[in-house]
Parts: sequence; C-alpha cells; structure tokens
Amino acid sequence: MTILEQLAAEFKLRQEQVDHAVALIDDGKTIPFIARYRKEQTGSMDDQTLHALNDRLNYLRKLDERRQEVSAAIEALGKMTPELSESLSVAQTLVEVEDIYRPYKQKRKTKASVAKARGLEPLALCIMEQRRDCNPEAEASAYINEELEVPDTEAALSGAFDILVEMITDDADLRKRLRNVLTLRGTLQTKAVDPETDSVYRDYYDYQEAVTKAAKHRILAINRGEKENFLKVGIVLPEGLGEQLVTRTYVKNDSLCGKMVEAAAVEGLKKSLLPAVQREVRAELTDQASEQAITVFASNLRQLLLQPPLRGAVTLGLDPGYRTGCKIAVVDETGKVLATDVVYITAASAHMVEEGKRKLRTLIAKYSVTAIAIGNGTASRESEQIVAEILREMTGQGTAYAIVSEAGASVYSASKLAAEEFPDYDVALRSAVSIARRLQDPLAELVKIEPKAIGVGEYQHDMPPARLNESLNGVVEDCVNAVGVDLNTASGSLLSYVSGIHSGIAHNIVAYREENGAFTSRKQLMKVPKLGAKAYELCAGFLRVRNAKNPLDNTGVHPESYAAAEQLLSACGCKLTDIGGDLQPLSDTVASRGYPALSKELGIGEPTLRDIVKELQKPGRDPRDELPKPLMRSGDIMTLEDLKPDMELVGTVRNIIDFGAFVDIGVHEDGLVHISQLSNKFVKHPLDAVKVGQIVRVKIMSVDVKRKRISLTMKGVSQDNLF
Repeated sequence: MTILEQLAAEFKLRQEQVDHAVALIDDGKTIPFIARYRKEQTGSMDDQTLHALNDRLNYLRKLDERRQEVSAAIEALGKMTPELSESLSVAQTLVEVEDIYRPYKQKRKTKASVAKARGLEPLALCIMEQRRDCNPEAEASAYINEELEVPDTEAALSGAFDILVEMITDDADLRKRLRNVLTLRGTLQTKAVDPETDSVYRDYYDYQEAVTKAAKHRILAINRGEKENFLKVGIVLPEGLGEQLVTRTYVKNDSLCGKMVEAAAVEGLKKSLLPAVQREVRAELTDQASEQAITVFASNLRQLLLQPPLRGAVTLGLDPGYRTGCKIAVVDETGKVLATDVVYITAASAHMVEEGKRKLRTLIAKYSVTAIAIGNGTASRESEQIVAEILREMTGQGTAYAIVSEAGASVYSASKLAAEEFPDYDVALRSAVSIARRLQDPLAELVKIEPKAIGVGEYQHDMPPARLNESLNGVVEDCVNAVGVDLNTASGSLLSYVSGIHSGIAHNIVAYREENGAFTSRKQLMKVPKLGAKAYELCAGFLRVRNAKNPLDNTGVHPESYAAAEQLLSACGCKLTDIGGDLQPLSDTVASRGYPALSKELGIGEPTLRDIVKELQKPGRDPRDELPKPLMRSGDIMTLEDLKPDMELVGTVRNIIDFGAFVDIGVHEDGLVHISQLSNKFVKHPLDAVKVGQIVRVKIMSVDVKRKRISLTMKGVSQDNLF
C-alpha cells in the first residue's frame, strides 16, 4: 500500500478524505483552518483526528525515507538480494528497518571485524553449515597464518566464534522474534537499590508484573525511580526460553560444529542480543507510556482552556502566602487592573489579620467586587477561611469566591511577557492579577504560560520535550481558534496561537493597533506588515471585529464565504444589518427548504452552509458560554478533620490521570476518585467519565488525616441538577 492508502486503512477513513487532508497539510494549511473551513474536502474531520493523521503521516514518511536510505546503502555494498528488498518493503517500524541494516552498517572495530580482516569468515561460514563430517579444528588448521596474527587453530576457532556470535546477534528476524517474546512473555521486575532507604517508590522495591499488563503510569513511575537511583529495573524471560529461541533458530544438530554454533548463540544472547532487545522493549514501553501521558495531558489541557469564562465580574485575585503576605489585585470586567495591595490575613498577629480583613472589605465595597479568585497554593485554605468569614459579614454584597489553580502563575509572573505587560508591578502582584484573570477568562490568561507548566498532567518532566511541546501547543492552538479571538483586545500571546499567525505577526498586529487605533474590518489585516494573502486566508475567519462595518466580520464566517452568506440572507428576505437581531426568516427558510437544496443553490457544501447559518444566528458566539459556570462558594468551609465517611459534597475536577481523577472538595487536599469509583458502569479510562473543570457530586469513602489522603466515590451518587 502507499502511505495514503495505509493511512485510510488505519484511520478507517475514505481514501478521498485522506488524500484531500494530506494535500491541504502539504499546502501549508493549518489544522484549525482545515478542520473549520475545509470540511467538504475532509469529510468534516475534527482537529484531533487531523493531528493524529498528521503525526502518523510524518512517521510513515520518515520510515519510507529511512527505508530508501538503507536500501541505497546496501545496494552500494553490492549485497542487495530479493529477500532483503522484500524485508525492507514490508518493515512496519524504524526499529525493523535498523535491524535489517545492522549486518551491513559500518561498525566500529569489533572482535568479529578483526577476525574477518584475518580471513576467518569462510571458516565461520563452514562451521555454521554444521556438516557432521566437518571437524572444526581440522578446518581451522588451514587458516593458520602468522602474518595475519592467526598463530594456531585455537586462535582461528576463537576468531570464527566471534564472527558466529555477531552473525547471530545481527539477525533481524531473530531480533524481531525475541522482541515479540519479551513483550508477550516477559516480566517487568524492579528491586530496591537500597531496601533500607524510604522513598515514594517503596511499592516497587520488590515488584514484578507481566509486560503485557504493565500499566503505563506505573512504567513512568518505575522509570523515574530508576533515574533517581532508587530502583533497579529489568525485563526477564521464563527460565531457558531465550536460549531455546536462539538455539532452535541456529542449531541444526549435535555435531561438533553444531555444538560450537550453540555456544555462540548462547554467548550472543546473554552478552549482546538479550540486553539490546531488553533496552528496545523498555524504550518501546516508555514511548507508549509517554504517548498515553501526553494524550491525557493534552485532553486535560483542552478541557481546562475551554472552561467557561466568568463574564461581567469585577474580580479580586488573591495569591496566598504566609511570611510575605497575600498579594491581591482587583481587575474590572475586561481584566484591567484597578488596584493592588498586600494583606497579612494569614499572619500570626491578630492585629495584622484584622487590618488585612479591613483592606479586603474596603476593596470589595469600593469596586463592587462580585468574584474572588483564590490561588490554591501555600496558605490557600487559611486565606479561604478569612475570605469566607468576610463574605458572611458582607451578606448584601453578592460576592462569591472560587479556588483557582495557580500552577504556572509564578512562571508567568517572572516572564518577559509579564514584565512587558506590568512593568510597574513586582512579580508577586503580577501573579495576583493572573489569578484574577484566570477566573474571568481561563483561555486568554493561560495562553501566556508554557503549556507544560499549567499543572494538569503527570510525569510531564519525563516526557520527550519536543513531542510534549508539539502536542500541547497544538491543543492551545485548537482551543484558541475554536473560541475565536477579538482582534481589538487580544494580547500578542493570544494572537500568536491564531491559525496562520506567528509571534512576529502577532507583535505587528498589536503595534498596528496601537498606532492606528482599533480595527474596523478584517480587510485591514492586509495592511499589517508581513501579514500576506496566505496568512490572511488562514487567520481571518478566527478573528472577530466587534462593531465592524460589515457584521460578518464579527462572526466565524470566512471572508471567502461572504458572498454565499449575503446570498443566503437575501434569499430569506434579510439584510446584513439584521445579523444579531431577528433572523426568524432565516430559520424558517432553512426549515422549509432544507440544507441540501440550499447548499446546491448557493454553490457551497452542506457543512459550510450549516456553519454559516449557525454563525448568522449567533454572531460572535463563544462555545464556552454553553458550559456550566465555575463553582463559586460563599459559605462555611471545612478542614480535613471535618470529613466523615458517606458525606456527600460538590467539587471541581482539578486533574485526571490514568488511574482516576482528583477533585477539589473545599479542603486543603484534593480527593481521589479511583477509576473503579467513577461510575456504576465499567470505565476504560477516566477521560471517558469526567473532564477537568467539571463540577461533580462525590461521596467520602475514607479519610487518612495523617497521610492527608481522601478517597472519594461517584458510584451511586446522582449527578443531576448540578448548577
């Protein structure tokens, strides 16, 4: 099969879908643009499928390129055979291609290469034939040569033995079969480097598990334990299985030559082949575990970024602390900073606490604060207790608070971007502003932070950095474009994630806006330096211009479809100025005539027509507004000691990992809902049951106050009527 045919088969897609998608990718179209504006060509493939398709496409192309390089190298040596060519053509992985190339690859000086230079390869081949009438010593006597440093038969046989070992260990088919056996029959074993030393890896101090059953999060934990020198790790086979595999492959009989081949096979297995293949299998397990972790991280990040904004709320951000006090910042509905301060509400001095409470009450009243965002770091629960107390006293204010993840806030605060945005504020106060804005608009604020620092993954520091960044940046780009960006208010960091816009163009857009005032149309983008026709095509549909001369500029309708949109409005008896108002005639027309007939009349695809209708009916819509709002609190708070078994509470999912979900239930520690407790039904992976940011009702199973662990369940707990 060709690469495109293989992709169609693997992804279970029609061939024309794959052909068109790959052609668009090769033409430089971005994934968000293809997913949103080229649905007819791709059969409405979503962005996640397109990313997966693109990743696999790149791998298969790299595989094909390497296959051709290896083929050319073997051809140059004059050693290509029909069998080798066939093996290369059917190799499915880069590892298989490298295995095939191994015997022909120029190696560093080895015992076998030295023996070959001494003319001993024919002797090795003779022994490998294992004829019963062949006596190795007698054959070896013909190869004695003082000039070639083969002084006696023992030296000749020793050199031939080294060649046999290398021939066996370089056998691509044998390596593949041993790799399969290790994967299917191997056992992952871990031992403590020092059993007396306590660590978080104690559960793995004497542990074993079949490779086929090894959970991916355990593989990553074991790898880290080995890296930190707490664990010794290996993959072992049942006794004698490896020896059986190599001897059955190479030993033909029990002749003298056969016994020598058997010794070479066992030697090669133990000293070279098995350790090498063990490393390969572990590397493959790690790659699979890393991909799974990256997938979970990416899914969590997507859900976090797409949490609904808290619109129209003057918000007070509170970054908790002890010695240095709690940093606070009040921002208006648009995120503009109104006031900043430091209060010592977690101090030991009662006087300082009272003074801090007074300042908070004054700020809440002065700026009509309706929402308070409290960072979930050090001293967060003590700060929450004071805030809850203040809100109980200010009953008529209508203010509520939420606990907000502050992961990455310190990274942002110390960044060059934060320094440019708030040159007059110190690092701590920038963090408080960031926390407030996270509650107002998670997406707009979190795009300023390196994705892997946002704190919704596991083992992210053990992931391949390039692959992790590629995946997470793709998620951010997808989310930004799915929501759309206000061209006149977006920061440069937010604009840099818009389809077709890199950081340089984003900087130029902001500079143009500052110099010339607000954009009044999408067409003005063409005046921005370095933003050419191609970039305009890719970005225009994702940028919104509020109060634009053309109302379509504030919708997700792409400029290339403006004529069709205007023709549709005209057919319904509507005008452009009706957008945002009463478009009942449009709905009636669509209902009476149907999408197939209208799309044919307008000369556009049905998926594009559906998107145009949706955008005309809700111009400038934000898909996040349809999701449940953040969980806000205002009453009493609890401590770990207050929790009792069977108590039902409402909380927010903070993080999802392979074996469950962590839920913030309003105490200092997040509780764990194990995967087995997520639903009455079987759950294959936690992502199938819950999402980051989701509000859930849970029941307390157990509380370990000493270890600060809370076990929760959602089994038999109704999730109805949750906000």
